[in-house]
Order: sequence, then C-alpha cells, then structure tokens
Amino acid sequence: MPDTPPEYYAHYGRMSTGNHALLVKLGKRIQALRMRKGWTQTDMAAYLDMNRGHISDIERGKREVGIITLQIIARGLDTTMANLMKGL
Repeated sequence: MPDTPPEYYAHYGRMSTGNHALLVKLGKRIQALRMRKGWTQTDMAAYLDMNRGHISDIERGKREVGIITLQIIARGLDTTMANLMKGL
C-alpha cells in the first residue's frame, strides 16, 4: 500500500505541535503549579530527574508530553494527571 500523499491532509491546516493551543495551555498550567511550589525549572528538573530544557519546552508548549512524563510531572507537583488536563 503506498503512503498517503501530504496534499491529502492539506484541508487540516498546519498540525505542528510547536503552536498547538492545548500544549500551550497545559504548559502554562504546569508552570503555574511549579511556581506555586516556589521551584525554578532547575529545581523541578532535579526533583523529577528530568532535563531542564525539556521542562522549558513543555511549559512553552513546544514539546508534546508523553503519558509517563505527564504522570511524573503531576506527582511531582502534588496533583493528578486528571487535574492537569481538566478544562483544557
């Protein structure tokens, strides 16, 4: 079976994760919770054993968050994945 040509998806518009509204909203929520704990990105990275740049990208909505990473972040911020996603 041949690959689907890109023009087939043209009617969907740009689907880049770099500016996806859901990722931006989630990132802002994570940032707010981090700041409420009084943590810098470096503090959070050390606590969660993650790269600070990865956290920065998540907070700016520039990186998709996998389900395991989301769970780690939620637990580190003393919340649940459901609360992180609620209302987005």
